[in-house]
Amino acid sequence: MKLSKVLIGVAGTLVILTATGYWYVFILGAPQLDPPQEQTNSELKFQLKTFNSQAMGTQRQYGVILPPGYDKNLQQRYPVIFLLHGGHDDARAYVDKYAVFNVLHELYKSKKLPPSIVITPDGNDQRGSSPLFDPDYYDGSHGKVGTLIGSELVQLVKSRYRTLESPKFWALGGLSSGGWGAFNIGLRYLQNFNILFSHSGYFTDNSGPQNSPQQIVQQLPIQDRKQLRVYLDAGKSDRNLLASTQAFHETLDKLGIENVFYAFPGGHGLSGPDVGWNYFHKHLKDSLSFVGEQFKKGRVSR
Repeated sequence: MKLSKVLIGVAGTLVILTATGYWYVFILGAPQLDPPQEQTNSELKFQLKTFNSQAMGTQRQYGVILPPGYDKNLQQRYPVIFLLHGGHDDARAYVDKYAVFNVLHELYKSKKLPPSIVITPDGNDQRGSSPLFDPDYYDGSHGKVGTLIGSELVQLVKSRYRTLESPKFWALGGLSSGGWGAFNIGLRYLQNFNILFSHSGYFTDNSGPQNSPQQIVQQLPIQDRKQLRVYLDAGKSDRNLLASTQAFHETLDKLGIENVFYAFPGGHGLSGPDVGWNYFHKHLKDSLSFVGEQFKKGRVSR
C-alpha cells in the first residue's frame, strides 16, 4: 500500500514537471530568467507595420525603429539595418527580449553608429513560430522567405522611408538561426546589402549546400568579394556554432573578404550575464559598432 502511494506520488510529480516544462517551453517560449532591462529614456520608438507580401502570398509584419530627428530632418536620408530574429521569435524580439533601444541609444550618443533606419522583419515561414524548428530563411516549400527579406522588403522600405540607396549603406545581420539567415539571404542579394553580420549563427544548413553560406560564398565573383564586409562572433559555450563560425571566418580569409571574428564567453542559454538574451544584447553593441564603421567609410569614399 505504501509503495503504491509512493509510485502514485512520483507519477504525479512527473506529470506536474512535464506540464510545467511544456508550459515554459511551448507556451512561454523558454524566456530568459534574467533578461536585459531597457533603462534608456530616449526618443526611439518601435512601430509594428504590415504589408501584403506577394512572395509569401499573405499579409506580413516588420518592425521599424526610426532614427532620432527623422521627422524633423526631412531632407536627410539614412543608412538601413535589417535585424533577423532566431528560432521561436518574431518582429518584436529585438525590443521585447534584447533591449535594442539601449544599444542604439548608446551607439548614437557615442557616435559609433550614425543614425539609421532599423528594420526587424518577421522571418517566420508558413509553418509559423515553434521551439521545434528554426525559420527557413530561404525560398523553399515553406514559403519564399529569402525573396521576402532580400528583395521585397528592401523595395518596400525604400518606398516608405528616406533611405540611402547604395548597398554600402545597407546592413543585414541576425542572431542564432537569424545569423545563418542573414548570410544565406545576404550573399544572394549583395546588390542590396554589402554589410553582413552574425551572432552565434551557423554556416552549413541541413537543407543542403544550396542554403549553406560556407558553400555559397566560395562561388561569389571577385568583384562581389571586394564589396562585402563581414562581422562574426560566437559564444565559447556554443561549441558547434563556434566551430561553424570559425570555419566560415577561415574561408573568408582565404577568399580575401574583409571580416572580423570574435569568440566571446557565454552563448545560448536561459540565465547568466553572458548567456542567452544577455549575450545577444551585449554583443549587438559590437556588431553595430562595426556596421557604423562601414557606414562612415562609405560616406567618405562615395
